[in-house]
Amino acid sequence: MNIKKSMALIFVMLLFVSVLSAQDYVQSVGAAGNVDWTKQVIRCTGIGAPNPNDPVTAQRAGALRAAKLDALRNILETVQGISLTSETEVRNAMIADDNIRTRIQGAIRGFRVVDTRYMSTGDVEVDVEVPITGVLSDALLPREFGGGVLMTGGQLLCPVCGQPWPAGKPVPAGVKLIRAGDSSQDNTSAVYTGLIIDARELDVRPAMAPKVIDPQGDEIYGSKFVSRDYAVDIGMVGYEKSIESAVKNERVADNPLVVKAIDVKGPNKTDLVISEADARKIHNAASNMNFLQRCKVMFILK
Repeated sequence: MNIKKSMALIFVMLLFVSVLSAQDYVQSVGAAGNVDWTKQVIRCTGIGAPNPNDPVTAQRAGALRAAKLDALRNILETVQGISLTSETEVRNAMIADDNIRTRIQGAIRGFRVVDTRYMSTGDVEVDVEVPITGVLSDALLPREFGGGVLMTGGQLLCPVCGQPWPAGKPVPAGVKLIRAGDSSQDNTSAVYTGLIIDARELDVRPAMAPKVIDPQGDEIYGSKFVSRDYAVDIGMVGYEKSIESAVKNERVADNPLVVKAIDVKGPNKTDLVISEADARKIHNAASNMNFLQRCKVMFILK
């Protein structure tokens, strides 16, 4: 790509980000595209030039095909740079598993063209989108979900029969034990419809499969407490730039519990740490509405 085309691509990308970032949490990934984590979509631009050796009547169509191929390459580059977990980027998962690579390559070929611009030079620019949720999430998220136990106090019980769970017996994947009632539960009369964690004071980056942990490193929210179907359909976490926007988001409305993150963990800086008191409060609230299982969780990032 020559300097002229490179400058045009950079200009379009900056324009994209400036418009979108006014409302959504948008992350630039590499030099090829950006990820709108609020709407859970990847956006890229492709630029194609006409082939002067083609007949004049075919040059525009050829430039359009070239622009779409350029956009496809940019989508792949952007997807590879997304954080999957606190320690892994998507590129690592693709290298480790050829099946994941094949599924991702197939998914991004279904990109949607949202805008096409025909330039006076004969060049063509296309803006395209690919959803993070759905096929991409299904290919990338862990296969094993469940097995977490809400920290609500009391004896561990079987969720089917209500009898005490045998000590030392493994908890099957997808099974979530319950606990007997605990008189020390906080604000038991409150019914929360979701969870918002304010992390604007920390250097946090978005990911497809982040976790919330307590100061000891125990998982408070993550794949252990989530239904995989919900995670694939809507993403494990929603992202916003303000609490005002988050509380209006249908993901957590009408009465979300709001807590503050106290630290961030992991090489990719994606996992939030909350206090022990807030961890208990979250699990006590989730025992009523089970909003964790349905991914009714949002992170507020700066």
